[in-house]
Amino acid sequence: MTSLPLPDRPPHRPKHRWLAAIVVVLLIAVPAGYLVLSAHQSRESGKDKQRDAAATGLVWQWPSKVERRIYEVPIPQGASYVAHYERNAWERSSFYVQFRTSRERLKTFLEEAGGDPAELRAGREGVGDRQADVVGWDLGLPGHRYEGARIERPGERPDLEITVDVTEEERLRVYVVSTVEF
Repeated sequence: MTSLPLPDRPPHRPKHRWLAAIVVVLLIAVPAGYLVLSAHQSRESGKDKQRDAAATGLVWQWPSKVERRIYEVPIPQGASYVAHYERNAWERSSFYVQFRTSRERLKTFLEEAGGDPAELRAGREGVGDRQADVVGWDLGLPGHRYEGARIERPGERPDLEITVDVTEEERLRVYVVSTVEF
């Protein structure tokens, strides 16, 4: 029995090592990068939620789109000095929002909220004293003129109480409380 001669070349190595390296990098680095980015975003989101949950008064920033959608408060584009506060309980949750806007944008806000701008009248109750005290609103300042309205929605949709400080016609101050009952 004769043995076959062994070849003089080394074991098989891929001819395109760079292609194999790229494939390995893509299979490892891309998912790892995605995990790092996802973890960072999740952590930042948690910090925002923690800050909002710990708030004991108004937070001076726009509420999230989710909050605006849940409580059905369509803050008009171009509104300034926007602040909000959410208060939750077993049977009722309330969402407090304040902003400044123009008369035209206030009309649009009321229509989008399902109300009639003509219902906003002087002497009419909007946000009640108890509700205003929760966030420290003083809606009875001497020398200020206020108009109020209430938008009652059918079913389980939130009701809105609205008070508008119309002292400065160009810069109306709008105070809204949206209440959901369970």
